[in-house]
Amino acid sequence: MWGCFLDIQDLLDDDISIASLPRVYHQFQEAMCDKNTSFTEIGEIIIHDSGLTARLLGIVNSAYYGFPAKIEKISHAIGWIGTDDLSNLLLSTVVIDKFKSIPDSVINMESFWQHSIASGLIARELASYTETLEPEKYFIAGMLHDIGQIVLCKKLPELTLKILLDNHTEPKPLHITEFHELGFDHTELGGKLLKKWNLSEFHVETTAFHHNPNLAPNYSLETSILYFADILANTMKLGSSGESTVPPVIDEEVRERIQLPEQIRLTDLKEKIYKAYDETVGLFLQVA
Repeated sequence: MWGCFLDIQDLLDDDISIASLPRVYHQFQEAMCDKNTSFTEIGEIIIHDSGLTARLLGIVNSAYYGFPAKIEKISHAIGWIGTDDLSNLLLSTVVIDKFKSIPDSVINMESFWQHSIASGLIARELASYTETLEPEKYFIAGMLHDIGQIVLCKKLPELTLKILLDNHTEPKPLHITEFHELGFDHTELGGKLLKKWNLSEFHVETTAFHHNPNLAPNYSLETSILYFADILANTMKLGSSGESTVPPVIDEEVRERIQLPEQIRLTDLKEKIYKAYDETVGLFLQVA
């Protein structure tokens, strides 16, 4: 066990490329907080990166949103989807770019992001059945929920590969194997990273407790949705984050907390996700 020799904070603090988000994201957030900043001025922050602009407009013009008219400018996109949604799209895009250098010899990053995107699509759909929730922010929650795992891949590639191989030799939930070897797991690491990035408590908690939603202190319903989405994405075999096992049943307490409408059938939900999956993956994983 390596846990006594490793400190999560040290793991995050000694690499500036992990510890902070790209400048464009911070500039966007600062502009959003300034009530005197126009949509055009906010859009100008992004258009300096042509690749990023093209990807964001591609997503906004896709079936993911399904707008009737083509949107050709970032400033117009803000008018259609709002600053919060565009901020979430920007965040997911820059995070994918941030970790694109991890070699496939440790983990297949394309498959990892496929799983994350599928989890986001499912979480967004589940949240849409509850009137009090904001479905769009659940997509980014799905995108980020396993972020701690790719930090491990980047910072401790050999040890992470050993953990993944051991976990397939003796199948058990991956976070349990990680805790046995490290003294912490990818959920705790991911939660601390998102806190370091100054993301909302919603994102910090749903990431940190997505394998144990009943322990989430403030966002148990939201974390339960992500827990359910993660399991369903694995069951549907849409990408992989390295898990060797899938819980045979959903925790009963989680089921009661989510309370899906009786008319919602799991087969219909899966069919809807399958239809959206390929295009969404293509949009988010396209080369900038």
